[in-house]
Amino acid sequence: MSEIINNSQKRRDELKKLILDLHNGISVDETKKKLTEMLGSVPYGEVVQAEQELISEGLPEEEILKFCDIHSEALKGKIDLSHAKTTPEGHPVDTFKLENRAVETVLQSVRKIFLKIYGLDKDTPANSVLMELREEFNKLADLEKHYVRKENLLFPYLEKAGITGPPAVMWGKHDEIREYLKSSLQLVRTEEAITVETLTDFVQMMFEPTVTAIHEMIYKEENILFPMCMDTLTEIEWYEIYRQSDSIGYTLAAPAVEWKPEIAPGKEPEPINPERIQLSSGSFSKDQLEAIFASIPLDITFVDHEDKVAYFSHGKERIFERSKAILGRQVQYCHPPSSVHIVEKIINDFKSGAQDSAKFWISYKGMYVHIAYYAVRNEKGEYLGTLELTQDINEYKKVEGERRLLTYDK
Repeated sequence: MSEIINNSQKRRDELKKLILDLHNGISVDETKKKLTEMLGSVPYGEVVQAEQELISEGLPEEEILKFCDIHSEALKGKIDLSHAKTTPEGHPVDTFKLENRAVETVLQSVRKIFLKIYGLDKDTPANSVLMELREEFNKLADLEKHYVRKENLLFPYLEKAGITGPPAVMWGKHDEIREYLKSSLQLVRTEEAITVETLTDFVQMMFEPTVTAIHEMIYKEENILFPMCMDTLTEIEWYEIYRQSDSIGYTLAAPAVEWKPEIAPGKEPEPINPERIQLSSGSFSKDQLEAIFASIPLDITFVDHEDKVAYFSHGKERIFERSKAILGRQVQYCHPPSSVHIVEKIINDFKSGAQDSAKFWISYKGMYVHIAYYAVRNEKGEYLGTLELTQDINEYKKVEGERRLLTYDK
């Protein structure tokens, strides 16, 4: 019968009927059988289109959300990915998949602990096993960044393309997983003495459903969402997602290489939030960056590659005074003639690559001052300047033993 249904709309209509049958109580196994008889397999994009059409025709998103996992189970093994596009290394979808592999490794560890629990006597104390689960579930809490990137970066572009229902349903599934994880984390962090019997109840009531929900989300992403997104979004849109991903962060894994899309000249997107200072591993507002440098308990001075003073920090208690008059001044002129030759030797050795640091420590006005100079180089090893860090280390000389409890110094 599959040869009769030879166009996309007819396939979607049949798929919609099968989805509605599931909602009306037809079993997953029976639906799978009908799916095989009628359609054989379904292109991944038509699954999303069918859900979108059902919502447009009046089926509430809440109803789709309620039966989402049943849809997924009925379609397993029936989704045709033969025409799905490949993703280059470093591409946002490649990164999502990289995270999924890391999450799957954690899920495997959790399931091994479940088997361990099932093999123990029910009256055995189980807090040590609970600690093992706590370690793994703490890792799964990192999933938040994976979901937030989907919600805040990926879904807006799908909505722009007219695909609104399925992202809303998936967002609802994210929230369900968040609630599962929240409850699971509360249980694994309990300090009360528990037995294996109690821990087994935890597993069956909360931990197992949490693991299953996360695993099902990975299936939905990789078999439906990501292939459909690759067909829908433009290279510029993917580049926007790529550029903004760092500010949200990654889950258990991060892109190992930089992705450079092929974008036609003149089509580059606008800079990301020009009011923020963008770095390779995050961003700051100007006020935040100023406050961070002022808060670091070091005197910081930067001399650029032309030997000119380009920056100095302005913390509350500087060891050596600085004024804005030195900005742009040759660093050699900022030192007394008796020590200029030392300054020049350090800079020349940094520029030649012969050295990367020089350190001194002196007694000064009741302080024990550590002065360190570091060569600043780019990824190619090219000299960009010299960083001077000055610090009173008197308090560190007094440190002994360990401090593991919270103790404020002031």
